[in-house]
Amino acid sequence: MTPKTLSIFIAALVGAIGMSAVASAQDCPRGTLDKAYCDRDGDLVADAPTDPKQLVNPQTLIFSYTPVEDPAVYQKAWDGFVKHLEKITGKRVVFFPVQSNAAQLEAMRSGRLHVAGVNTGGNPIAVNCAGFVPFTMMAAKDGSFGYEMEIVVHADSPIKAPADLKGKKVAFTAPTSNSGYKAPSAILQADFGLEAKKDYEPVFSGKHDNSILAVINKDYESAAVANSVLSRMIERKVIDPTKLRSIYKSETFPTSGYGHAHNLNPKLVEKVKEAFFTFQWEGSALKQEFQKEDRFIPITYKKDWNLIRKIDEATGVKYTCK
Repeated sequence: MTPKTLSIFIAALVGAIGMSAVASAQDCPRGTLDKAYCDRDGDLVADAPTDPKQLVNPQTLIFSYTPVEDPAVYQKAWDGFVKHLEKITGKRVVFFPVQSNAAQLEAMRSGRLHVAGVNTGGNPIAVNCAGFVPFTMMAAKDGSFGYEMEIVVHADSPIKAPADLKGKKVAFTAPTSNSGYKAPSAILQADFGLEAKKDYEPVFSGKHDNSILAVINKDYESAAVANSVLSRMIERKVIDPTKLRSIYKSETFPTSGYGHAHNLNPKLVEKVKEAFFTFQWEGSALKQEFQKEDRFIPITYKKDWNLIRKIDEATGVKYTCK
């Protein structure tokens, strides 16, 4: 092969590789999804793999609930649902009591978690980085759902309004939490001109219940929390509500999204969905824990998480996957 022929061959080969890469990108559009996933139908969540060998059909399904409070409490609350999921799917189901949002995310990304309830703010990163496909959330009898973010202080605190937080410590839960960080930090800056680290000191407690208890014990001067968690702690008599005072309440956000790993066998996915939508709430431990809700309703990430994605965009959040 002459030098000229060789150069033509190399150029052709490079061109072919480039065309292949373009064709591959067109065949696997992904938007903001991690490179491990494709979104051919534009619904913003990962498609199931087209290669049947990449689908999983485990003998044991691992299920987890978002780590907003004591995992032991929720393991008992979800016990009846776990048994129902076993009956419908014909699989053994194990409740995985995750201790952090990061642990839940990593478990699904690595294939160790198949079905999960992910907190509101954590849904976008779980969708984009772990292949999470949410399809339902809890709702009340009239179809209403969601919760509000509230900023709470101790009942005898001199802090009366968000503007009074200037120069104070404000407790958040985790950077991925909507009500525990993203929404309140955005609202404090946009509506009250308070910028984190400049106008107030942000601290992280890890969980909503940690923040609430710390405010009651006066370890934190204020905290941004989900009022759904606050309500459940009051109902369980874990806290005395007279020791807290709310100084801000947001608009309503969607609550935790429940879904499956993108590579779960489609027939198994249908069984998982059937389990959620046929679960009998009346008389269940789940109903006792989530007293305002009594059903699971269908949702889509594209529509129902639109507001959350807007908050992320406004605050410069990037779905960076490690």
